[in-house]
Amino acid sequence: MGLHPSPTEHHQNGVVSSRQEHEETLLALIEHRTREVKHLRYYISYYNSQLEEAEKSLLESKSKLARLRGLTGASSSHVDTQQVKIERESKTGSFHKSDGSFHKSDGSSKNHLQSKLRLVRVGSKFSHSVPLPPSPSFVWSKVKSDKNRRISPEQENIEVQGRGSKRKFFEQKETTEEVIPLICKSSSPEPVLYQASNHFLSQHKRRLRCIAVCPVNDHHFVTSGLDGVVNLWEVHSSQSVACLLKSTNCISPQQRWPEDIVWHPDGNSLLSVYSADGRDSQVSVTDFGRVKADGRASHVSFLEDKPHVTGVINSIAFLPRENASFVTAGTDHAVVLWRENGQNKWKPETLHRNLHSSAVMGVSGMQQRSLVLSVGKDKRILGYDVRVGRKDFTQQVDSKCLSVLPNPRDFNLFMVQTGTPERQLRLFDIRSKRSEVHGFGWKQESSESQSALINQAWSPNGVYITSGSADPMIHIFDIRYNGHKPSQSIEAHQKRVFRAMWLRSLPLLLSISSDLNIGLHKIV
Repeated sequence: MGLHPSPTEHHQNGVVSSRQEHEETLLALIEHRTREVKHLRYYISYYNSQLEEAEKSLLESKSKLARLRGLTGASSSHVDTQQVKIERESKTGSFHKSDGSFHKSDGSSKNHLQSKLRLVRVGSKFSHSVPLPPSPSFVWSKVKSDKNRRISPEQENIEVQGRGSKRKFFEQKETTEEVIPLICKSSSPEPVLYQASNHFLSQHKRRLRCIAVCPVNDHHFVTSGLDGVVNLWEVHSSQSVACLLKSTNCISPQQRWPEDIVWHPDGNSLLSVYSADGRDSQVSVTDFGRVKADGRASHVSFLEDKPHVTGVINSIAFLPRENASFVTAGTDHAVVLWRENGQNKWKPETLHRNLHSSAVMGVSGMQQRSLVLSVGKDKRILGYDVRVGRKDFTQQVDSKCLSVLPNPRDFNLFMVQTGTPERQLRLFDIRSKRSEVHGFGWKQESSESQSALINQAWSPNGVYITSGSADPMIHIFDIRYNGHKPSQSIEAHQKRVFRAMWLRSLPLLLSISSDLNIGLHKIV
């Protein structure tokens, strides 16, 4: 007679399993909030330094004016210091009276200033004005949510009680800013308004291919091109141009350029992927903290392992839950996980090679259960659970899939780019794996072909998407809008736009184009 687990053992196993799942959920939440705190501390430091410089410049100008009018330097300095203090406090909407009471301003001066701002294309033939929305600082603001959606300390405590008692667990949906409930809830989009655009040469000799913003300092970004060069840039304090810091030759031993690039989460190095043909090196690491003997270029090393067997490696992405792991996807149908086992030492492990029947074009990591998403030309969206080592789900769509990108705020939401004209972008909820939440796209004037080189980016608050285009346009989508067309389109370059990315600490959009220019678009 076989032995069967008792009901008590079944219950205990269920409690342990549930507790492990929720422990992993809390660990993912802690990692996410740790990164968020790190980013916010950096922003505070940056803006404090900018404020000090601005105050110093203002005092110098007012002192010059006072001397010009015949006032003494001492008296003018005292008056100006007090005035700067009042102006600084009034910008936050409040100031202290002499009796110590607190008075909040009505913000009328701010509204008056907003009404005067106009949309101008600097150095371009396009110039027009548009009305401003009531909330111009949307880029850094979190999506508004009800108080009951926020996590309280009580909710973060997992309570597992004995048999017959209720168990209260922390739900996955409460770990994020909820964006999914906002999708298609508005009959009109809220436009993204930019005050000015500026363009400058990328310094690449051949067509641009990729752009990536540093994860810890988004004053720094990199571009790569078909010349095999990776350029490291720093956004100037004027926010109208970027300065070239370093140029690094990242051409592979078989003379291939980087097909895709990604920053290491620590922000000190860049990883690039190439091709598996001709036994070429498949991954390189560009260390911006080290230099060659000439003292000018960054140090580039190529990883020895070559797990992909043929064709181009199309995509590379770090897993959000593990800083020391990234995944690659290629035309050989394979998705490979690379784990770090030393400085610039990575050990590859093929997650799957037969679950896609065609080239894998995009890959990305999700917060849930170390889930790796991959999409391919076989029209499949596939989720693979690294922890248990098996496929979690497969979704079949009506067109080839070219890229996948998780939402930065809502861990359950991800976007897939497809090859369907006017429905290129699809939104999915990871909890309902077989249902599309929303779809939208644009009509191309120059060509009906959908290019995998045209990529998308989420805004920091998770409600806007920017996309490049085969036309010289940046398309912007407000996912709260119930329409299927772009909420607006910006004529940003002279030729096709490959990508437009948002910065978190600066009100800027970066764009790259086949016209060999980089665009900086200042947001109001």
